[in-house]
Amino acid sequence: MAKYTKDDIVARAVELASIIAETEEVDFFKRAEAQIHSNPKVSMLISDIKGLQKQAVNLQHYGKPEALKKVEDKITSIEQELDEIPVVQEFKQSQMEVNELLQLIASTISNTVTDQLIESTGGDVLRGETGAALNNSNDSCNH
Repeated sequence: MAKYTKDDIVARAVELASIIAETEEVDFFKRAEAQIHSNPKVSMLISDIKGLQKQAVNLQHYGKPEALKKVEDKITSIEQELDEIPVVQEFKQSQMEVNELLQLIASTISNTVTDQLIESTGGDVLRGETGAALNNSNDSCNH
């Protein structure tokens, strides 16, 4: 049975990351992000939000709850306006798709490692128990 080091695994992870970077999902994300950065309306709204967020921090620091609420409401309103812009919707959709791909990869790796661990110990994959767990449960006395 082959033994791999952490360095071997990291090298494989880097290879996998390069493959992922060439997927349709990541390509769509790159294009959507470029559109976001080149859109003047989006840039202006993001700049407005950042300025308001700084104001909110100051108002919170100086204990001005009424003014803080007004600024937070403005931020929410601008965020809603931003969310209605098609390139922003595409960008958020692309983020979601890339995240789903990464979650699928992570869960596939995790599940495969778990299943192989269970199988290598003579366990039961369907029950999710290693051979050690099964042997311990079989050894218990039923007097």
